[in-house]
Amino acid sequence: MNTKTNHSLTRRAYKATNSFMRGLRHLSSRKSENAPKPGNGMKVAMIHNEKRIATGAHHINQIMAMALKERGATVRNFYPRWQLADAPIHMRGLSNILFFHSLLEHKDDILRYHIIQGTTYTPLPFLSFKTPLVSHFGSTTIGFLQSTPKTSALLSNEIAIWHELRDLGIISGLELETFRPLRDIADMEKLVATRVTRCIATSEHVQGELTDMGVLPERIKVVHNAIEDYWFERKESPVASDPHIVFLGRLGGDVFTLKLKGLDRLIGLYRSFPDIPKTTICMTTNKKLKEWLRVAFPAHYMHTNIRKDLIPDVLSRRYGSILFISSRYEGFSLSLIEGMSQGLVPISYSVGVAPEIIKNGENGFLVSSNEEAQERVRDLISNPEKRLAMAGAARKTAEQFRSGAIADKLLELYREIRVEHGQNSMRKNSVEP
Repeated sequence: MNTKTNHSLTRRAYKATNSFMRGLRHLSSRKSENAPKPGNGMKVAMIHNEKRIATGAHHINQIMAMALKERGATVRNFYPRWQLADAPIHMRGLSNILFFHSLLEHKDDILRYHIIQGTTYTPLPFLSFKTPLVSHFGSTTIGFLQSTPKTSALLSNEIAIWHELRDLGIISGLELETFRPLRDIADMEKLVATRVTRCIATSEHVQGELTDMGVLPERIKVVHNAIEDYWFERKESPVASDPHIVFLGRLGGDVFTLKLKGLDRLIGLYRSFPDIPKTTICMTTNKKLKEWLRVAFPAHYMHTNIRKDLIPDVLSRRYGSILFISSRYEGFSLSLIEGMSQGLVPISYSVGVAPEIIKNGENGFLVSSNEEAQERVRDLISNPEKRLAMAGAARKTAEQFRSGAIADKLLELYREIRVEHGQNSMRKNSVEP
């Protein structure tokens, strides 16, 4: 056989093989597209308060719904409409409870779904029906109450800060006018938690709180929260800058919430390092606090109430900086994961999911006092190689909190509930005459 003929046969064989392989890949792709998704057939009614925007619960509800839909589940959001108007302050808790009870106007539509899921006490109106109920506990009100001390019980330097804020007119007093609304909600959360089909706890700490309420351990499933996929979209290699001390999160506006979020701890740490730049990204409804924070510290970069999907761009310029989690209580702490995803090294009090994921000296530090936090800041500032290594480890840790993970765990829970519900129905039917 001559060379020309040999080359021709080789080309034809290559083309035939290549065409066959393309056909296999196309067939495989078609099969993948047509393959049933894990959530196909699952119908979930989710109860939300659409007015509570810019809160952690609001963002998590969105993430759960979107991720479930991407996996083929049918998800519909239901919102209550009828608020008790002009309720006196001591009845605000009851007003919120009655607000969600008004969802009974949607009863016929909601009961057509396989699963009804709400946040803490919101599934209350459907406790009397047979449809399985799931209550998602990102935090507990009893946790707020137990973790937020009276001002007089704080350290002297912390008390001084609260007196300063009061004298400046940033807060109206040192305590809430009444704790009754929170206690009413805490009581209702306990009632609902002990009666729904399953409780979701977003951390082991919340799991313990639910157990203390009397919820059976086998009826609690720990499903960590997730953060939006856009936190992970940046592909280029991060560039380290001069380290800042960073605060990221919701501060609130009233004295109770500000104390819960550890505003006094944050102010104390900022004042301990006047020469280190600071970046604050916060959500607050307190205009006087916002204006005071803007000018209270030297070298301070302030971002208030900015759109959440713009925050990664701000934080990505702070790679290798120090994230301070000052809260006295968190059920999970989205801010912790969001900051770590951008290569911030966390120094955190032992709240929410922090003790589950922070390994001291590897991807962050857990602290029990502001003095200890100051020591950790000094250590990280003086050891840039260590700080940058921990920044990379923090970023890697955050990867486990992508949105797909929460959807897969929810679907696993829903399937478990449906099997159990079907078995219970069969047993009930078998004993009826």
